[in-house]
This record gives sequence, C-alpha cells and structure tokens, in this order.
Amino acid sequence: MAKKYLFSPGPTMLPPEVLLKMAEPIMHHREPEFERIFSEIREGLKYLFQTKNEVLIFTSSGTGAMEGAVANLLSKGDRAIVVRGGKFGERWGEICKAYGIEFVPIDVEWGQAVRPERISEILRSDPSIRAVYTQASETSTGVKHPIREIAAVVRGYENTVLVVDAITGTGVFSIPMDDWGVDVVVSGSQKALMLPPGLSFAALSEKAWRFVERSNLPKYYFDFKKELKAIQKNQSAYTPAISLFMALRESLRLIQQEGLEAVFRRHERLAEATRAAVKALGLELYAPDSPSNAVTAVKIPEGIGAGKIKNLFYERFGITVAGGQDRAKGKIIRIAHLGYYDKLDMIMVIAALEMLLKEMGYSFELGQGVKAAEDVLIG
Repeated sequence: MAKKYLFSPGPTMLPPEVLLKMAEPIMHHREPEFERIFSEIREGLKYLFQTKNEVLIFTSSGTGAMEGAVANLLSKGDRAIVVRGGKFGERWGEICKAYGIEFVPIDVEWGQAVRPERISEILRSDPSIRAVYTQASETSTGVKHPIREIAAVVRGYENTVLVVDAITGTGVFSIPMDDWGVDVVVSGSQKALMLPPGLSFAALSEKAWRFVERSNLPKYYFDFKKELKAIQKNQSAYTPAISLFMALRESLRLIQQEGLEAVFRRHERLAEATRAAVKALGLELYAPDSPSNAVTAVKIPEGIGAGKIKNLFYERFGITVAGGQDRAKGKIIRIAHLGYYDKLDMIMVIAALEMLLKEMGYSFELGQGVKAAEDVLIG
C-alpha cells in the first residue's frame, strides 16, 4: 500500500470534512437553500479577507481573478507598476500586456523581496501610474513581499490603487486589507483555503470600486460590476461550481472555528520549523531574508540535483513536493506548509528529506533536521 501526500504549494491536502461536502447531492444554484449557503460564504470571506466589503467569487483558477483585476480597474492609456520577482510577478506583466496596458517593471532578484522605496520613487516621478501590481507571497521563490509598507506608500496617491496577488498569502499570514489600505486582494481556492482548484476571489476597497466605475477595458465573464450586483442577492452572475461552494462554506467554517490569529500562528510555526530543519541539514534557503510562511524553497546541491530528489520524494514515499520554475528549475525544491498541515506532517516530510539525502550520499548526521524542527515545534 502506498499513501499519497501533497506538499506542493497548490493544490494542497484537503480536510475530510471538505471532501465529504463535495460528495453531497448537487443542488440548483438559484434555489433559496443555495442562497442561504451563499450568504454564509459571503460573511466567511469577509472574515478571512479582513474587510467589510464584498469578496467576489469566480469559477476559475486564481489567474482569472488576476486578469479581472486588470480588466476591471484600468482603462486605455493607463499605466501601471508591475513587481516582477518570480514567475507569478511576471504573470501580472503578461496580463497587462494582453490588455494593452503599458507598465513599468520592477525586476527583483529571485529570492529577494521588493523595496517599497523603489515603488515610491516611480510614483513620485510618474504621475500617470494608476495601479501597482505585486504578490504578497511569491510562490515560485518562497518570498514574502512587504505589503504593509507598500500600502503605506500607495495610500498617498489618490489616483493609484494597490493590487495584491495573495493566492498563497490569504489564510497564511495577516493581510488586513481595510486597516492597511490595500485596494484589491485576489486569491484562489487550492491553497490555504483547503479546497480543490476552481474558485478565485477578488476583494475591492471603496477606492478600487471607483476605478471599476470608470474602466473601459473589454470584459465579459470577469466583470466585477456584474458579479457585485449578483452577489448582493446571494447569487453568482453565471453558473458557479456548486460543489466547490459547498466545500468552501465548510472550509471557512473550519477556519473560523480555529480562529484567524491561531491559523496565522500555526502557519508561522510550521514554516519556522521547516526552515530550521533545512538550515540544520546544511542546506540553503532560496529566500533567506524575507521567507513566506506558505512555502519553503530549498537550494539543492548540484551533485544531488533538485529534479532527482523531487522525483525520489514521490517514488519512495508518495510525497509530491514542487520543483523550481523558469530560472530556478533544477535548482530548488519547494515544500509547502499552507492549509491543512500540522506539526507531524512537517516532521514526516523532513524525515523523508533526510532519508533521501542520506541515500544520495549527502554528509550529515541523521536526525539533525528532525530535531531542529521538533525544537521549534515544542518551544
């Protein structure tokens, strides 16, 4: 018998309660029963996103909400800033390009966080900038960007909005969008929300909705105004992924039951334990200075090979970890700890890493990574 374990930063493992909800009989999405479920979901999402405003829901991957955050906020002739510090930062630029939006790229070395001062410099020198696009957690590198500090910069510009891809940030660490003045937060279902892929989310501030009102870029399915009108009636503009909505209500219930601050503390502790184990094994973090609590990117020595060890994780133990993307391909593995993970999950994956390293001739004392993780988790 071979069990399967997901330690990729999406999709992530699912709680049994969520799986069972998706096995329930399907219902019609225009019936009062579904509207009652939708009402609960609306309140749960406001709690999760830490906002008093509506959180829009689309049946799509997270990239759908990202595209919507360009198409609904900007107009022809607008310019933007795009923080490109990884594969998903580059995606913001690709979406802007698809809609004919000129942008000023801030190219950040992979594994490093953006400096808010750089954004401030560009905004001071270029009054035509209407949006700043960045990640909260750059999944491809394991970096956490300083969203609070960036928001403090952008708040000073009435004609500019801050748009944050928090697909691996939501439910991992606190992004109180109302308190910080973040204008748009987008996210996806298959990360810390503990759901399969298929739902994306977009929360907008009152300031951002003013941008939506004047936007003249083409849009149809990802039409924020259309979706807002529907959600206020506890409906979606188009047929939703009904079973995923049922599961979403359950995952939000689990998050509320644990408590948001407790959820954040759990993610922080698991991330700290993983990083401590990696360092104890003599390996390097890909993002040593500003690591995300969603995923730990680990540099693998050339003599071992990141691709090889990634494959062996699955062949030996049924464990799926993620490899590197683009320029990090073949250099790193990425171990997730967002969503439905606990202390013993991380001990297991670290023990598996140790066994593989020992098998491949890497020199270290067996158990030292596990001990370092346990010291964090016990302390």
